[in-house]
Amino acid sequence: MSQKVEKPVLSGQRIKTRKRDEKEKYDPNGFRDALVQGLERAGGDLDAAYKFLDAAGSKLDYRRYGEVIFDVLIAGGLLLPGGSVSMDGESPKTNTCIFTANEDMETMRNFEQVFVKLMRRYKYLEKMFEEEMKKVLVYLKGFEPLQRIKLARMTALWIGNGCVPPSVLLVLVNEHLLKDNLALDFVLEVFATVKAERGVTSLVTALKRGQLEGRLLEFLPLNRRSEDVLASSFASRGLGELLRLHRAQASQEARRELTQALLDELAEEKPIRDLIQELRDMAAKHAIPDHEVVAIIWQCVMSRGEWNKKEELLAEQAAKHLRHYTPLLAAFAQSAKAEIALLTKVQEYCYENMNFMRAFSKLVVMLYKTNVLSEEVILKWYREPNSSKGKMMFLDQMKKFVEWLQSAEEESESGEEED
Repeated sequence: MSQKVEKPVLSGQRIKTRKRDEKEKYDPNGFRDALVQGLERAGGDLDAAYKFLDAAGSKLDYRRYGEVIFDVLIAGGLLLPGGSVSMDGESPKTNTCIFTANEDMETMRNFEQVFVKLMRRYKYLEKMFEEEMKKVLVYLKGFEPLQRIKLARMTALWIGNGCVPPSVLLVLVNEHLLKDNLALDFVLEVFATVKAERGVTSLVTALKRGQLEGRLLEFLPLNRRSEDVLASSFASRGLGELLRLHRAQASQEARRELTQALLDELAEEKPIRDLIQELRDMAAKHAIPDHEVVAIIWQCVMSRGEWNKKEELLAEQAAKHLRHYTPLLAAFAQSAKAEIALLTKVQEYCYENMNFMRAFSKLVVMLYKTNVLSEEVILKWYREPNSSKGKMMFLDQMKKFVEWLQSAEEESESGEEED
């Protein structure tokens, strides 16, 4: 019987690794001292400082102490919870850091280059830097007012060049930072700097990328959180474009909310009278005009239909389904603008749902007979439709009915003349 040969194991190697790890204890103070000494030798010359950092990467363990590098370059030393700098150790602090630099943009841009080149050289520092920024921003209250301005300007540069994502600013939505306008002042400085350095298009793009455009109110203190305070705060820094973006986003959210509420209430088969009141309240609260509400009602009501596949039965079935909801549509189709919006929605729906192509005129006539659409609006639409979708086909379908409306109008006019 042949003897089983055991494969060699690498346990000895593992033991050696463990012993080495034990010897190399985590020593952020020692790493910081080495870094501070090198930066101090550069004497404030940022090119010399970068050369030192570039070369030191081969001797110092950047992978292990990446967070310490950024603490030192931002605050001059090791940051303690709360934002103060640790003064323990041989060389606790350097003046070659953002907090002791001048706050002018030229100086800030020179510092930006140190960070950009360092992360290009040592790619693994990029992810560490994002985590570092989340930590540093939470310490904001512990920094001096001028240090906060410098950090905000640098953050704007880092967002602009892609070193950190704009979403990092959301860590400021924290109760202790919202008080005393700390978070608001910081983001206003960031946004104003991005706009000044890179233009308004880059600023808008950054906000969208970080999904911040709908969350600007969250940076305001809870007791002052209102659209008016937001408007005056942003206007004071020349950031009117962001207000427009915020309002468009808020408006979109409100429409989604109203659509969902209506779908839920239709599913519960609430009385039409109650639906009208609830929609009125929601529309007023979010300033959604009637011509948009009526289009949402059409979309929700039609989404509830289960349609027959036979075209000849479909028109009758759809008209019957809609008839139940005509009081709801009529309540919000009180202006010519709202009526045109509804008629355009019907046109687009019938065009986009091929089975409804031949049902268009029947639905419009039913909406006319139930006093949802007026003859003036139907005639206006016939002369100049808002949408080109299926235009020729639908004009042809409506021709006889429009001729009847016109002749009825002429008859009533001549009757008035005879009187």
